Amino acid sequence: MDLGNHSIILEFILLGLSADPHVRTLLFVLFLGIYIMTLMGNLLMLLVVRADSHLHTPMYFFLSHLSFLDFCFSSATVPKLLENLLSQRKTISIGGCLAQVFFVFESGGTEACLLSVMAYDRYVAICYPLLYGQMMSNQLCKGLVWGSWGLGFLDTFINILPTMNLNFCSYDSIPHYSCDLPSLFPLSCSDISTNFKVLLFSSIVHGMGTCFLILYSYIRIVSTILSISSTSGRSKAFSTCSSHLIAVLLFYGSVFLRYLMPVSGSPLELIFSIQYSIITPLVNPLIYSLKNNEVKAAVRRTLRKYFQYIR
Repeated sequence: MDLGNHSIILEFILLGLSADPHVRTLLFVLFLGIYIMTLMGNLLMLLVVRADSHLHTPMYFFLSHLSFLDFCFSSATVPKLLENLLSQRKTISIGGCLAQVFFVFESGGTEACLLSVMAYDRYVAICYPLLYGQMMSNQLCKGLVWGSWGLGFLDTFINILPTMNLNFCSYDSIPHYSCDLPSLFPLSCSDISTNFKVLLFSSIVHGMGTCFLILYSYIRIVSTILSISSTSGRSKAFSTCSSHLIAVLLFYGSVFLRYLMPVSGSPLELIFSIQYSIITPLVNPLIYSLKNNEVKAAVRRTLRKYFQYIR
């Protein structure tokens, strides 16, 4: 494509959340605290699942990978956000921007697959409790996890590869605190029709595919729970999947609200982005720890062992 008199852009300006220095200082303190709690919560979950033999089950194996994904997800955007809140020059190189898009896409895509895998795990646990150990074998669990990582990488690769060939020579300002593909397309002077079609197709296949698997699993789960005669039995069965259901609604709800909105940099769009990329990784370990007696007991045992060790 003939670029004419356009100058090629080598870096972008992230407009961020606010231009007021006092507001930026308050936001820095807030997001630094959230980031530290996110790292501590997810690392603690990883440590507890690994250290406590009572949690060496498929559900917690998947949960440990979810915690690692949330750790990566948050780390892909928050450090750059914190840097820009303290900096007068809020720039990011094209290479750095594409790297951020890659890690956000990979973490988010893999998390969507993993949430559908966890829904299948809950489906087997509730609908086929006597065959659970046989159906959810160690080999199958590892295959499902690595399959989730592989599909997340594939989805990321087919979107990033054509984006690397774009020329950016229009505007250099992104009305956001991080890079994502919908924000990059308006800045390109290349033909983005192929990129848009690839993004739309992959989003529909990946997003709707994982949503369908989760929805199908929960239809079967609800049907099985309703067939249980005792109230206590229904309550116990529902409690085994309530944490996962909350995590699914939080993740998919914020993703759909974020990406169904036009790219405008509006306050509402930024709020949904914060919920999607910053709040969700924070609350996932809280959801699984506060609503799960096994995890709370394991945390107490792990901390007790640790404090005995350092005395």
